[in-house]
This record gives sequence, structure tokens and C-alpha cells, in this order.
Amino acid sequence: MGEWSDLIKLTVALMAIVDPVAGIPVFLSTTAGYTQAERRRVTQVVAITVFCVLGAAALIGTQVLHFFGISIPSFLIAGGILLLLMAISMLQARESGIRQTPDEAEEASEKDAVAVVPLAIPLLAGPGAISTMIIATHHSEGFFGHFNLLIPAALIAITVWATLAAATRISERLGKTGMNIITRVMGLIIAAIGVEYIYRGMIELFPKLV
Repeated sequence: MGEWSDLIKLTVALMAIVDPVAGIPVFLSTTAGYTQAERRRVTQVVAITVFCVLGAAALIGTQVLHFFGISIPSFLIAGGILLLLMAISMLQARESGIRQTPDEAEEASEKDAVAVVPLAIPLLAGPGAISTMIIATHHSEGFFGHFNLLIPAALIAITVWATLAAATRISERLGKTGMNIITRVMGLIIAAIGVEYIYRGMIELFPKLV
């Protein structure tokens, strides 16, 4: 039961961090002029790419940290700071440079591969989501524990696909104000997660603080 509870918590955290609703304006602008069939194809590629990126982070993220000699507590603190920076931007209802820089947004309009860059990476499966997935591997034992992390990755990918598939309708229904409200709520959740990561990292680095 504890394992499933952790997977549910991870899914909720990733849902807030990925925040596919916040990606709707970028999706609509980068696919302006596309036919309905082309938008469906872009949506499918975005969802598959998000799953692959998060899945790779779950399966080999820990090995990458070991290769660079980075400890999990240090990564917890770094990930927490990264999430806090994202949360501050989201609470102000503006796009974070961590997700996408102005240069990347401009470049996106000049090429066809918008599904992978910047929509999937770094807009949705960006540093915050990747960091969260790698941190989750710290609490998953063995290969099968890491393999189970593919479940939240798949659920996030499905949510991204469903959200972008209905992007036009969602945008019309919610409007700018509605999407900003959702973004701010997600930002508050991410801020709390970031603080929790920093706290856990500090405790592991400096156990005498307890």
C-alpha cells in the first residue's frame, strides 16, 4: 500500500510540475496554421516524448548522478531550489525561463519539429519534472521499483495527450484568467514540494539539524 501511495503522490507532483494546461497557449501558437491531422500528430509525438524523457529519468537517472559524483541529498536541494524558481514564476502567472527561453520560443516558430522541442522538452518534460523523477528513484529499490515509476510517467503522458487534443476547447472555455488561476494553484503546490525537497536534503546532509 505504501508503494502505491508513493506512486500516487509522485503522479500528483508531476501533474503540477508538468502542468499541461499552462502549455496550451504555446501549443496553439506553435501549431497555428496546422491542419487538424497535423495537430493530432504533433500531440501524439509530444505525449510519446514526454513519456520517454520521464521514463529515461526513472530508469537511468540514478546512474547519471553516480557518474557525475552527485549525491542524492545535494540533488534534493538543487531540485528543490529549481522547483521554487518555477513556482515563483507560476504564482505570478508568467512563463518561467526554466521551462522555455524567448529564443527557444522564437526558434520554435521557424521549424517543424515543435512537438519535441520546445513543446515536450523543455516546456512539459523540463528540468523540474526530470529532477522530480530522478529524486523518486532514490526511494524505489531495485530495477522493479524503478520500473514501477513508468506508471506515473505513462499517466502524465496520457494527460498531456488528452489536454493538448482538447487545447482549443479548453482555451475557449477557461480563457486567459481561468488558465492563470490553474497555473497559480499548481505553482503553490510546486513551491511546497520544493521546500520539502530542500528540507529533506538538508536533513540528509546535516543529520545533526534534527
